[in-house]
Amino acid sequence: MKLHELSPVEGSKKSAKRIGRGHGSGWGKTAGKGQKGQKSRSGGSIRPGFEGGQMPLQRRVPKRGFNNIFAKNIVAVNLATLNRKFNDGDTVDVEALKVAGIVKNGFDAVKILGNGKLEKKLTVKVSAFSESAKAAIEAAGGKAEVI
Repeated sequence: MKLHELSPVEGSKKSAKRIGRGHGSGWGKTAGKGQKGQKSRSGGSIRPGFEGGQMPLQRRVPKRGFNNIFAKNIVAVNLATLNRKFNDGDTVDVEALKVAGIVKNGFDAVKILGNGKLEKKLTVKVSAFSESAKAAIEAAGGKAEVI
């Protein structure tokens, strides 16, 4: 087989429909666009969401609230999760939390919350702590460091 002998499979290629080429073609006169009206004209198309002049849905529905583009995305992690995922004496930072599968990407800060019990001595280095979480970490013999 040579490169110039290659050809497409029989029936896989179809010639384009040539519309507007006379009555004999079967696609003459109105060229498959029917009679009159906006959609039969050249350049005649209706933009998405247009409802014929009626007030469109996206303008009829009331708008509420707003999105604060300056808001910080803070991920909350509970003490119970740290107790379950880490061993005694471990250092817990953002990288360790990612490796353990507790947090994913796309956040600005990590905050430790005091929900659950901590029975292991951990050194925790994150952005913020709740008062109860800080007290619980230090009561277990660990350290809570704000980075």
